[in-house]
Amino acid sequence: MKKTPIDQQLVERNIARLRIENVGQASIREIVALVNLIEEEGSDKFVRMEMGVPGLPPAQVGTDAEIKALKSGVASKYPMMDGIKPLKYEASRFVKSFMNVDVDPSGCIPTVGSMQGTYAALLVAANVDPKKDTALFIDPGFPVQKQQMLVMGHKYETFDVFNYRGEKLREKLEQFLSKGNINSIIYSNPNNPSWICFTEDELQIIGELANKYDVIVMEDLAYFAMDFRKDLYTPGKEPYQSTVARYTDNYVLFVSSSKIFSYAGQRCGMMIISDALFNRDYDNLKTRFESNTFGNTIVLRVLYTLSSGTSHSAQYALAAMFKAASDGKFNFINEVKEYGAKAKIMKEIFLRHGFYIVYEKDGEELVGDGFYFTIGYPEMTGEELLANLLYYGVSAITLKNTGSEKEGLRACVSHVQRNQFDDLDKRLDLFAAAFPVN
Repeated sequence: MKKTPIDQQLVERNIARLRIENVGQASIREIVALVNLIEEEGSDKFVRMEMGVPGLPPAQVGTDAEIKALKSGVASKYPMMDGIKPLKYEASRFVKSFMNVDVDPSGCIPTVGSMQGTYAALLVAANVDPKKDTALFIDPGFPVQKQQMLVMGHKYETFDVFNYRGEKLREKLEQFLSKGNINSIIYSNPNNPSWICFTEDELQIIGELANKYDVIVMEDLAYFAMDFRKDLYTPGKEPYQSTVARYTDNYVLFVSSSKIFSYAGQRCGMMIISDALFNRDYDNLKTRFESNTFGNTIVLRVLYTLSSGTSHSAQYALAAMFKAASDGKFNFINEVKEYGAKAKIMKEIFLRHGFYIVYEKDGEELVGDGFYFTIGYPEMTGEELLANLLYYGVSAITLKNTGSEKEGLRACVSHVQRNQFDDLDKRLDLFAAAFPVN
């Protein structure tokens, strides 16, 4: 290999130090640790696209509310397990304002980030029916949810949705659901990593099949209303954030504060459970958890044993952000449009140097510009591309890590600064010269 911007021995020494057998198969956290070590030892900074973390300041309305709550002394008190009343009320109102979905505040449960919410929901869903021991992931998706399944020792199946858009999705889902062993369907919308968004027709298909086969749909809304091709911020007016909740009562939604409010550090998200599912009795939950209803099992059995509640002060922050958004005083979409603007520029830089967008289409449309995009390079697997780009000071994760069947990388725009664009351009120019496209 020719001389590269990052010293090759420095890269290889730290790969060995972390005992990473195949850097192309490394997890997100392993790539983060590797790049941290390389940056600490060397003088050059990476163009870091591996970690899906916010890159904007936290919403001021949340910070102010949390400071006020802390000064009032809430830090000395345990919060109620199912959340403080102002947050539950404002979460229900937020869902109505921006999704046009009615849900009782009782089913709006704060969790230690959406990750704790998915862990709890997946655990309970796996125990509603002894015959239904398998979850179904519509991929590509968030890799850590599969790790949660691994930790719990639960079964799951998966398929890449790229070739099954529109009515094809019904047939593909039927292949899995007709076996009778699926307890839940999990996906993100907008999608991590491809940034595709399900259409209303596709969500209706998912909802109809959830009703037909009595399975629980888990909709991860970490990037709520961040399909910037539409203006999804006008409380109480169309267009609304798309959701399966309009087509089935068998749903759990996960609304995160991490990306839309840049409030990731306080680890406070919301699990929104439909009224019907929250109050539904399952005989097997009584046997397994000594708790009949889905909602009580989630709150008083699983969440209680996991953390005994969610940060008291952060709940006041989230309540304030929801309220300000629903009141029309806080346009959180305008706050995060910078991600889409950066994605557009970064895509152009990669395309100019021989790369291509892996998930280019969103149904019949071009995929939007947002928090993530996907890149590939001719005649390279995703693993090879990641390994080679590290020598040029560019980091990402492979699409294989996300359950994708395609070769390439997931690129996150959040921590790439605009003053790094010229550096990215120069590094990719060197990369393209070293690996010319025939």
